[in-house]
Amino acid sequence: MVWSDGSIMRRVIAIAATALSLAGCSSFSTDYFKPTAPVMQVQLESTPPGAEARTSLGPSCKTPCSVSVTVPEGGFSVSYTLNQFQPVTVPVQVSGSPGSFFTPGTTRIDPNPVVAQLQPMVPPRSVRQTMRPKKPKKPTAAPPAAGSAFPDAGQAAPPPPPR
Repeated sequence: MVWSDGSIMRRVIAIAATALSLAGCSSFSTDYFKPTAPVMQVQLESTPPGAEARTSLGPSCKTPCSVSVTVPEGGFSVSYTLNQFQPVTVPVQVSGSPGSFFTPGTTRIDPNPVVAQLQPMVPPRSVRQTMRPKKPKKPTAAPPAAGSAFPDAGQAAPPPPPR
């Protein structure tokens, strides 16, 4: 039985078009619509200025300065170091809301600018030895009394003088 009006050809074209459209859907990814983490400027400052400021995300600079960071969810930290000063680490919180198809997302960094107050290093205390009280000296024997025959009680009497 042969159809002469071309309906077989229409069916073959419809099946091929359906197969191609389904193959295209299998490679479609929803990651395309997910927003990427925003890149933001973070101002870094310290008192005194000139400290090395390094973010936990990698970028670093000498204060006062500004760095571009790809902001992660949750937060990151900034560590400040300067010779003769104690190191300081400041936590930075990242908050915001993801956007929808019609509205952009918002991201907020707190604090911005990130400021650190560096404290001078305290020199180590010199170890001072406590002064011990001096022990009293043992008493020495008292000088022989005038008219005493024996200068020391432990001595024998001197021999009598020859006559």
